[in-house]
Amino acid sequence: MASFRSSLGFSALLPGLFVLLPSGVLSQQPVDDLPPQKKEVLLATVTQGLGVAHVQPEQLNDDFSRRVFSLYLKHLDGSKRFLLQPDIKQLQQFETSIDNELKQGKHGFLDLSTKLINQRVQEVQSLYRELLQQPFEFTANETLETDADKLNYPTDAAARKERWRRLLKYQTMMRVSELMDEQNRKQTKSLAAAKAKPSDASISPPVRTPAQLEADARKQVLKYYDESFSDLRQTDEADRLAEFANTIANTFDPHSEYFAPKDKTNFDLALTGRLEGTGAQLGEKDGQVFVASIVPGSASYRQGELKAGDIILRVAQGAAEPVAVEGMRYDKVVQMIRGKKGTEVRLTVKKPDASTKVISIIRDIVVLEETYAQSAVINEGGKKIGYILLPSFYADFNHNGGRNSADDVKAELAKLKRENVDGVVLDLRFNGGGSLQDAAEMAGLFVASGPMVQVKGRQGAAQLVGDPDPQVQYDGPLAVLVNKYSASASEILAGAIQDYKRGVIVGNTTYGKGTVQRVFELDDIMNPQLASLKPFGSLKMTIQKYYRVSGSSTQFKGVTPDIQVPDAYSALADGEQDTDYPLPWDEIAPATYQTWAAAPAVEKLAAASRQRIAANSAFGLLTDAVQGMVKRQKDTQVSLNLTKYRAEQQLAHEAAEKFKQTQQAAPTLEVAPLLASAATPADSLASGRTARFVQPLRKDLTLREAVAVLQDELVK
Repeated sequence: MASFRSSLGFSALLPGLFVLLPSGVLSQQPVDDLPPQKKEVLLATVTQGLGVAHVQPEQLNDDFSRRVFSLYLKHLDGSKRFLLQPDIKQLQQFETSIDNELKQGKHGFLDLSTKLINQRVQEVQSLYRELLQQPFEFTANETLETDADKLNYPTDAAARKERWRRLLKYQTMMRVSELMDEQNRKQTKSLAAAKAKPSDASISPPVRTPAQLEADARKQVLKYYDESFSDLRQTDEADRLAEFANTIANTFDPHSEYFAPKDKTNFDLALTGRLEGTGAQLGEKDGQVFVASIVPGSASYRQGELKAGDIILRVAQGAAEPVAVEGMRYDKVVQMIRGKKGTEVRLTVKKPDASTKVISIIRDIVVLEETYAQSAVINEGGKKIGYILLPSFYADFNHNGGRNSADDVKAELAKLKRENVDGVVLDLRFNGGGSLQDAAEMAGLFVASGPMVQVKGRQGAAQLVGDPDPQVQYDGPLAVLVNKYSASASEILAGAIQDYKRGVIVGNTTYGKGTVQRVFELDDIMNPQLASLKPFGSLKMTIQKYYRVSGSSTQFKGVTPDIQVPDAYSALADGEQDTDYPLPWDEIAPATYQTWAAAPAVEKLAAASRQRIAANSAFGLLTDAVQGMVKRQKDTQVSLNLTKYRAEQQLAHEAAEKFKQTQQAAPTLEVAPLLASAATPADSLASGRTARFVQPLRKDLTLREAVAVLQDELVK
């Protein structure tokens, strides 16, 4: 997320906010109850605040009401496992009147939906216990649809029972399959030990029958749902109010959010960077918790198997029994995964290609050196190509003597120039953004001073953000690597390089986040007579949009590379356009800027790249593997036949292994860290960091293609 500091305070952004808020003496309420006035005040504050200060506010009309109605039902029961079609029909009386309710300080839709979901949760609690009393058989050719968007709400209680029967059968079957794998591993290990030491042959683990495995699996599923429903039953009016307020914010755009006081704590930890734990930053969508990003230098980053886009299915503390987390409260899942340095967490994840994997991570502190820019030299075809990896656009916002990414990249470029490199590759893949000013200053390292990005609010002219330093740090051939996980500030830098025709953008279309958010503390602007209702939480609001110097927004569309390169991560990843209610792409007047005099011949380079990729067998195998993964990702119906399920999982694992082998079979690049950065043999920690940095680059197909592109440019 790119950062941009505005001089406006909350009161300046939200003039006259409280005209519609209740006045008078507030009645005293029991401590455990949610005062009715709080619903009115919070919903009015969030709605009016967004209407006044959001960069592209929604009109409070019937269309707005339909959007809130649809999205709140998705938040309330996205899996469509609780509410029935008659419930939806009852709620539809509010489908076009939520806007009127918000204007009038009413909350009938919120109250009725809360009443209905609480009733249905109670009914389903009895239902799952009943269904889990009897064994499941896994020979029938039944299926389960796992994509709720392809389902309707159950017509009645009988249809809901059948949906839950299949769901519980599927979850039991998954655990049976895992128990079978675990038993097979133990037997294999026991046989190997017996061969090595025949005297231990009698100490082999007992073999459990299929019926015993099914019973054990069913007990695990029952335990999970007992814990899950215990959490669900603790969801109170305040939680529902917070979710509804958040839905209203999400209806304006996916990056505008309401944080209840307890949720704000989690947001602050993510924003400032918790230095101890796994380093996996999580998100939630449709009741599933997924890995949004991996913090560079963290335990997950160094372990290497957990990736952005992985869905968390189960969490285990060390050797303890895994706990299923599907449908569990997001904040509880976060707490389960966090932990102290040196402790183990085992995550069972569903990969984007539908395969499952158990990943063991030893929690640790973030190794700060790995979050910073690093460089290396690639020797290929008689040319020396400099390489810079930038994990994020970090900055010292508080001016406490910390490091800034623009300064660090400038220093790395100086090192590469001393190495007399013939070209430079700047790697922004998986870089989710950070400091806008650093992105602008970094673009200025490659071009003379000028505007690098435009920032525009709801009103007024666009502000130009540029690099005041006229010095060009590096003027040679340049390639910038991007993928679907390159977002925000990464898109600003890539867009500036492309617009100035300063270099070649290589990879895949970026994420498409071109907006600026600010967090407002609602307690700070409340009327003093509302003090008894505090705390109110916080509102994160989209207040500005980014535009390239060409006038085109990076929002929604992202940055399209000059040269496309096949990539599994980008093919399976979601972008801004896959979110609910993203702001559309638009454009404004271009800024005044001068393109690079020695602009690369992009069309010629792209044509040569296409020929090279088509002739490269490694890319052919990669493309086949990606197509298989995409096909499996789209196939959302899973078999409830154990034999078929295990065969499908085996195929998925084999495909994943083939993909891994494809990468390993690629020609090896000669990559060496710079002498100034290389560790001495005695410095084991630094040596480990250097190895983790260099090792994946040697088999990186996209990097190899970027190097080839620069080689083509050098012979023009």
